[in-house]
Amino acid sequence: MASILEPSKSSFFPAMTKIVGTLGPRSRSEEVISGCLEAGMSVARFDFSWGDPNYHQETLENLRAAVKKTKKLCAVMLDTVGAELQVVTNTEKSISLVEDGIVVLTPDQGHEASSEVLPINFSGLAKAVKKGDTIFIGQYLFTGSETTSVWLEVNEVEGEDVVCVIKNTATLAGSLFTLHVSQIHIDLPTLTEKDKEVISTWGVKNKIDFLSLSYTRHAEDVREARDFLSKLGDLSQTHIYAKIENVEGLTHFDEILQEADGIILSRGNLGIDLPPEKVFLFQKAAVYKCNMAGKPAVVTRVVDSMTGNLRPTRAEATDVANAVLDGTDAILLGAETLRGLYPIETISIVGKICAEADKVFNQDLYFKKTVKYVGEPMSHLESIASSAVRAAIKVKASVIICFTSSGRAARLIAKYRPTMPVLSVVIPRLKTNQLKWSFSGAFEARQSLIVRGLFPMLADPRHPAESTSSTNESVLKVALDHGKASGVIKSHDRVVVCQKVGDSSVVKIIELED
Repeated sequence: MASILEPSKSSFFPAMTKIVGTLGPRSRSEEVISGCLEAGMSVARFDFSWGDPNYHQETLENLRAAVKKTKKLCAVMLDTVGAELQVVTNTEKSISLVEDGIVVLTPDQGHEASSEVLPINFSGLAKAVKKGDTIFIGQYLFTGSETTSVWLEVNEVEGEDVVCVIKNTATLAGSLFTLHVSQIHIDLPTLTEKDKEVISTWGVKNKIDFLSLSYTRHAEDVREARDFLSKLGDLSQTHIYAKIENVEGLTHFDEILQEADGIILSRGNLGIDLPPEKVFLFQKAAVYKCNMAGKPAVVTRVVDSMTGNLRPTRAEATDVANAVLDGTDAILLGAETLRGLYPIETISIVGKICAEADKVFNQDLYFKKTVKYVGEPMSHLESIASSAVRAAIKVKASVIICFTSSGRAARLIAKYRPTMPVLSVVIPRLKTNQLKWSFSGAFEARQSLIVRGLFPMLADPRHPAESTSSTNESVLKVALDHGKASGVIKSHDRVVVCQKVGDSSVVKIIELED
């Protein structure tokens, strides 16, 4: 209990749990982005369901300038629109809907949006729904502000039109209204033509690290996206994060997890698709499965109220901490940083809550569970990774240093959730296509910015990682100096080093002198 009354200490690594911030109108100036990076954001998300590529490009240029200024690495995530249903409206006029009234949803976009008729961007709705089905419409329906959403019940289907009864009085205001049909399959591709165009232009130009695949419903969706990326040069290295947003994605969760590089649990949409009392259960089960597979789990929609307030509600603060205790790798902030009034404060507060929860994470129980789940015989890499973590905890090491070129070894160490930070020193590999030389490594370093407890640094390519001599002094010295400069390593500390020597992997413990 004493630790509760101690003031929170901020360190160089604010929290082991990572924060993904969505950049938008309120968080696109170089100054604000620098503040976000200083506060602990390590991945910037660009949401293409609004704004055009030029707008996002300007934001990205500001991000790059901020990264140089603050000297903090940041990865880039492109979020696709996917199978999103929208009301087509050209005016900013607000639309009032009254309880027990009737409203018609029509694919005929010649109509003006009004309280009687709402034109939509999908002609197959009439075929997909039946009498009694539930439809939600609202501004930012999936990112919060659900006060402005309206709940409709399908009354009858007339040709391509869907006639609905309004179940609550609400006024829809603003420009973008999204539609969510509860538990119904919508026959739209997961990667739309518009998404493909954005990825092959904006995505390729900016060498995106992560693709967040909205509305992933089947493993096939991930395979298609991977196939599409593999033809786009550098993007063959981009990691695909499947966004689970509805019951369909939930049903095929296991096979999606096998295909994807990580999972984003989109609690906003799921909270509409699932009964409220089931949402926590999905979160706990999904995070556990991601943990055991050693793939990052990202949770969204945690501090909605901070969109307009300086403090989260107590329930939200508890929710963030519980997500961390469940084993979440990263917290994704959407509306809170995109159009919220306090993007920097939000990142800072969420980071502080994560740091407190990290301190009391039951590592011992988690370690035993993971080892038991993996079973025997373990793979070579897995046994090295788990041994490194066990050794580090036994000798109370202040940090684990892992040399890696693909990033896999470092991610495996992170899978066992050590209580201390893992410095993953990414050793660039030299590649050539016989016309020019290029180094790989930047992707691998940035992609560990979403994994809990991993803090990457790029080594100088002149230092080989797999040195034949048993000590790779030069790179190790760089890593230790970095650790000292950032305050995680002090003299007389113990450090666990995991590296390849020749063909074998070695875990060694070093004790530092003054």
